[in-house]
Amino acid sequence: MQALVLEHAHSITLRDIDLPLAVGPRDVKIRIHTVGICGSDVHYFKHGKIGPFAVEAPMVLGHEASGVVAEVGAEVTHLKVGDRVCMEPGVPQFDSPATMRGLYNLDPAVRFWATPPIHGCLTPYVVHPAAFTFKLPDNVSFGEGAIVEPLAIGLQAAKKAAIKPGDVAVVIGAGTIGAMNALAALAGGCSRVILADLVPEKLALFADNPAVTTVDVRHASLFDTVRALTDGWGADIVFEASGSMRAYDNIVDLLCPNGCLVLVGMPPENVPFDIVAIQAKEVRIESVFRYANIFPRAIALLASGKIDVKPFISRTFGFADGVRAFEEAAKGHPRDVKIQIELAGD
Repeated sequence: MQALVLEHAHSITLRDIDLPLAVGPRDVKIRIHTVGICGSDVHYFKHGKIGPFAVEAPMVLGHEASGVVAEVGAEVTHLKVGDRVCMEPGVPQFDSPATMRGLYNLDPAVRFWATPPIHGCLTPYVVHPAAFTFKLPDNVSFGEGAIVEPLAIGLQAAKKAAIKPGDVAVVIGAGTIGAMNALAALAGGCSRVILADLVPEKLALFADNPAVTTVDVRHASLFDTVRALTDGWGADIVFEASGSMRAYDNIVDLLCPNGCLVLVGMPPENVPFDIVAIQAKEVRIESVFRYANIFPRAIALLASGKIDVKPFISRTFGFADGVRAFEEAAKGHPRDVKIQIELAGD
């Protein structure tokens, strides 16, 4: 079976590879339709590692996926052949202490697609636990289904922030995660999102949203904008979604007293924190690592029209052009938010 395989840093090939496809009693076999290219996929392509996770053997890429159920295990009752689905890519040990506490995303033994040494889903068929496979409503496309995964991160961040109706939020970073974070914050009850980035093409995607104020930090002060829009009080929530170390410079100044700082992006190195500034405002700090129990909420929000992710799907490539899709994603074109690969037609 063919797959897009990361051989090592800077080398992706479309080639045959043996992958297990035996369907257990609580599994489903899925014909993959659409897969999004994530920033982590690109990072593995460019660098061969992310922190301690190093590509030491060829690995199939991809973890943002949708498809069609092709076979169901004997004990599966909520899905049937032909169902359109999306898949949560991280599978924990079902009896681990973290899972038993409802924190399965924090299970150290979680097997996450396209995180070494676990193969991803950029291949025509995968077998996946039915418990982590979710039916798509008729009005949610395969492309939208494949973006549920990054949307789930934004919703996890909104959940951790404990948004109150009418809150004002700052989102730092307008890439895929920042964009999904902004949409999730509004869906969660924020009255306004102040979205900051230094790429005007990404900010422009929110130009028609009256609840979003965009700030090009190359030419305007984020601090001054927040002060002006909150009458000097500060934002209720700041979501750091860029992963930039510079984002932490005076980040507490953006918050109101007793505000909440949510850490979403992952900086490449340790960053200094002004502890006294945090204490003086009694800032609450939350952090996000993937998501748990969020996929059904994300799908429901897409189906209801409360969240629209279609403008953020930038380009779509065919499976045969998958290597070129990764090369384009690695270039970081300003207009690209989410590049997707289609393996099968409707």
